Amino acid sequence: MSDTEHTEPQPEGPAPGRKFFVDTTAPTIAGNGFDVFRRAWEAQIGEALPLPPWEPVGSGEFRIRVRASKVHDTVISGIYGELMAGGTRGTSHHLEDRVLVHVMQRGEWRFVSPRNRGETAVPAGQFIVRHNGPPARFEVAPHSTAKVLILPATPLSALIRDRATVGPADSPELRLLMAYTEMVAATLGDLTPAGARAARNSLLELVKGVLMQTFDDTEPLLAPALAQAARDIADSRLTDPDLSPATLARELKVSVRTLHRAFAETDDSVAAYIRRRRLEQSRLELTAPGTRPSVSEIAAHWQFADSSHFVRAFKKEYGQTPAEYARRQK
Repeated sequence: MSDTEHTEPQPEGPAPGRKFFVDTTAPTIAGNGFDVFRRAWEAQIGEALPLPPWEPVGSGEFRIRVRASKVHDTVISGIYGELMAGGTRGTSHHLEDRVLVHVMQRGEWRFVSPRNRGETAVPAGQFIVRHNGPPARFEVAPHSTAKVLILPATPLSALIRDRATVGPADSPELRLLMAYTEMVAATLGDLTPAGARAARNSLLELVKGVLMQTFDDTEPLLAPALAQAARDIADSRLTDPDLSPATLARELKVSVRTLHRAFAETDDSVAAYIRRRRLEQSRLELTAPGTRPSVSEIAAHWQFADSSHFVRAFKKEYGQTPAEYARRQK
């Protein structure tokens, strides 16, 4: 498998945002995986953010799959590590002026400090924010997945200094950051230079919130992240009878008024979003193969007050009753 089979062509010249993809997990290239990764990085990300020198440990194999988005001087990446352990050579490197955020989704990432030789393990469900200072050794458990952000250190230096911040990935501040990274990655190709700059600034503000364990809920640039984080929570709890704007606000440590203000620029209110998503799930149940639940059972499962209320809401949304819709799908 050649390098070009693992990379996506990129436009020439400067751009406010750029996509990056490389896969070195194929057995045929595992032995020189870091060289493949480095060449792809240099070709796709460019000299503005060079990689530090790499020093492998153990087998020296570097089997990793990365999909990333570069937004000016920040990088949002999703990483799958099949086999990776090593560190950076020398006393300094270009990425010393960067802050790294690792959010572990599966497996574990371990860091060894060069100063006190202490080890920090970050398992699934945890995050770490650290200054990428003097070279450190790290080891990634096989088949680990993580979201990793690379950010300029200067705007964050007063908050992070030389310490690492570790915490749960389901904290409100981290949820906001992750929701926003998904939005930026999805819309990067459509952003103007000014929009990409604003996205970069918002990412930094949200990382500040993670470090301070709070965020400025009056900052208008953060409203999209707050609304998306609320939608993500709502989607995971649609069958919860207690799901409400107040519940979401409490989960995200904001006032209900702040949450409503974040949704004001979207097509839905908070309550309307919850209702619409419950109706969408109800509609899917009506056409699912096998034994179909009754209308009253569907209404109860998706937390409508009663079957009459469900039928009225369904007809208003789709122009037909649940029974009519089910018949027409046969």
